[in-house]
Amino acid sequence: MGFAVMSMTDDAAARVKAIVENSGPDAKGVRVGIKKGGCAGMEYTIDLVTEPNVKDDLIEHNGAKVWVEPSAVLYLLGTEMGFETTTLRSGFTFTNPNQTSACGCGESVELKAADLAALAAQRQAAPAV
Repeated sequence: MGFAVMSMTDDAAARVKAIVENSGPDAKGVRVGIKKGGCAGMEYTIDLVTEPNVKDDLIEHNGAKVWVEPSAVLYLLGTEMGFETTTLRSGFTFTNPNQTSACGCGESVELKAADLAALAAQRQAAPAV
């Protein structure tokens, strides 16, 4: 069994499915990436996917499809994508072990590349299912 770059919560999967259902017949899912920007240096990006890129990693959960851009993989390894609704906002959230800091408004983050040796050791130590 392969290693998933990211995981997503049930709430995130439900929101992705709602976006796809409301975006027309060509919509297939969303693509997550990272771009330089914001006061902390990097921002998560989410775009509608109508034509999947074969180089992207595909994550599926409860029928929702999320593609991860190849350039973002090392920054997103081990990340959980969620979705929350609060009094002031609603949106996707990212619980990312590679995040070292965030700006005060929460719109941008500072990320480091994942420690592949630590991930491999963690994977070997995990009990078999």
